[in-house]
Amino acid sequence: MPGKKSRARELPSAQWVLLAPESVVDTPEKINSGPVFTRLRNPKTANGALYLFSSDCKHVYEVKAFDEDHHSWFIGQSVQRDGRLMFVTPLDPLFLVLPYLINASEKQGKFEPADQVIKDEDFPECANVLKCSRTLQSLHCITDEKEMGDRKFYKYNREKTLVWLKKKAEQTVKALKGAGVSVGGGVQSSVLVRSKQVAEATEEEYLRYAHGLLSEYIPMGLSEELFKFLELPVISASTASSEPPSKKRKMSGKVVEAEEDYTKFNSDSKEKKPTKMTAAQKSLSKVDKSGMKNISAFFASKTKGTTKRP
Repeated sequence: MPGKKSRARELPSAQWVLLAPESVVDTPEKINSGPVFTRLRNPKTANGALYLFSSDCKHVYEVKAFDEDHHSWFIGQSVQRDGRLMFVTPLDPLFLVLPYLINASEKQGKFEPADQVIKDEDFPECANVLKCSRTLQSLHCITDEKEMGDRKFYKYNREKTLVWLKKKAEQTVKALKGAGVSVGGGVQSSVLVRSKQVAEATEEEYLRYAHGLLSEYIPMGLSEELFKFLELPVISASTASSEPPSKKRKMSGKVVEAEEDYTKFNSDSKEKKPTKMTAAQKSLSKVDKSGMKNISAFFASKTKGTTKRP
């Protein structure tokens, strides 16, 4: 039977360090369970991804991880081997139902009840998205609706969806400007440091940046349609190649290694700027060094003499 110390080492493996808003952990009095982690289909990649439902399933949150190699956490008297920092942010549930609506429109092309469209054998928990307070209230933004008796039927509407996404892009631009996030050509590193010599970002650059953010939550085909709907000009290959490496890299939860050559800032660089001599160096330079050997001469390898043949 394992002792207390061995069991203590095993416990941290089931823990995560998580940053979350207080609304996630607030549990209504009538509900016994807390927030629930679940796997849902990612709207962009169609692969499984981790999400978090609030206790009453009225809110859904996106779960991401900031991951660095060789990191761990100290929790109490134990070491948490999983050094990732998990954090959750609110997510509009319409992003999660969009792929199902698009798929149903391509296959059936008819009005259907929401619970018949939002279903997935691989991810059965997707039905909980319909319990979110904003889902049924906002479905009219991306669908046509028909009401028969006490039931509503829905069908994907491409034009409504593009208008809805355009409003999202405009709201994102407003938020980026309000937060002072640099998105134009002045961005020279991943920490968003702006060069004073570069002009302020244009409205087009903000809109292009917002489109890139939204594209992380919608299928690729819809992203291309949104790009055209926003009337964004296509960037030529020469312009794209001139952008800083940090802008061309895809943002992710993991830290990306620097791609630029930072060895040019090392002290042993060949091109050195002249430096001022100290008082001790000036007095040393006045000493008569005739007959003295350089210290490196004592460590130099001896060369064998060679004789020339006649």
